[in-house]
Amino acid sequence: MLLKTFGWSFAITVIGLALAGVLWGWQGLAIVGILSILEISLSFDNAVINAGILRKMNAFWQKIFLTFGILIAVFGMRLVFPVVIVAITAKLGPIEAVNLAIHDKAQYQELVTSAHPAIAAFGGIFLLMIFLDFIFEDRDYKWLSWIEKPMAKMGKLDMLSVIIALVVLLVTAMTVATDAAHGAGDKSATVLLSGVAGLITYLVVGGISGYFEDKLEDDEDDEDEEGAAALATKGTGAAVGLAGKAAFFMFLYLEVIDASFSFDGVIGAFAITNDIFMMALGLGIGAMYIRSLTVFLVRKGTLDDYVYLEHGAHYAIGALAVILLLTIKYEIPEVVTGLVGIALIGLSFASSVIRNRRDGRPGDTSGTPSEVTSGV
Repeated sequence: MLLKTFGWSFAITVIGLALAGVLWGWQGLAIVGILSILEISLSFDNAVINAGILRKMNAFWQKIFLTFGILIAVFGMRLVFPVVIVAITAKLGPIEAVNLAIHDKAQYQELVTSAHPAIAAFGGIFLLMIFLDFIFEDRDYKWLSWIEKPMAKMGKLDMLSVIIALVVLLVTAMTVATDAAHGAGDKSATVLLSGVAGLITYLVVGGISGYFEDKLEDDEDDEDEEGAAALATKGTGAAVGLAGKAAFFMFLYLEVIDASFSFDGVIGAFAITNDIFMMALGLGIGAMYIRSLTVFLVRKGTLDDYVYLEHGAHYAIGALAVILLLTIKYEIPEVVTGLVGIALIGLSFASSVIRNRRDGRPGDTSGTPSEVTSGV
């Protein structure tokens, strides 16, 4: 099971490190290895979030996520995205931007870094919306019930998460974005525009995928009620088509989430190297492990066995969103971001283990859900 799921990741690691050694020597090999570890540590919570969505898809779309999705993650976000950002912000053509990335790495790094406020505002608000929608939803299992119970009650107010996200964006634009650390001058307008774009992206992509998912569930309920005879008469073609639409938009939603998670990794990588090819190779290896870990969690049913893992991952998302917005003005080491996420997920995992042992069913969450505070 482990080798089958992580086999491609192991193979890509060996090939990637060998290629780095041939192209750039021992120093390049070390840099690529460090970047891989950086990506994994920053994106572990991403794997848990992805698994919560991916388990709703069938095996076909899981394969699409692991194959075609990895091309988007590695080449799209880790290689093409920084070049596109430079082309847009510096008003350069694509070829000029690529030449700049290859031949004038210092200037390329400066342009990407100056675009950080816009990137951080977009990603920060998008991730904040994921956290808020999670914390405001009433769930069967509650990890920190002293927080989650009152939040669930507040969540009955329509559009509360959107209102809070807009307030956070305004506060960020009026405080953090002034005299931003990444790029001189006031970045308030840029942060506002990018943050609103992040919010719109979340509402559109998440809303469409949620619509088709709900419609699919309603369709399946109707078929169950009609019985086998009615199902035979009706046929299954409509349900299959609807499932395809739902899975497609959920796939898009997953890719946008991955993009938001990758922002801090791409920016943080410039503290290690400004060579775009080293960066793409190192971050790409790390992204491959995150993909494999996502599929592993789905196939092992880990999220069902350890019910607080999703909670920990969403709290980590909330922390990452705040950190991203703060980095518009303040320099925050990437190790802090990585450790916060790992610590929250580790605590939620430990709480899940304690819960399972207390209920006498380690690794088994069948039965009646309970609202138990872990004490963490």
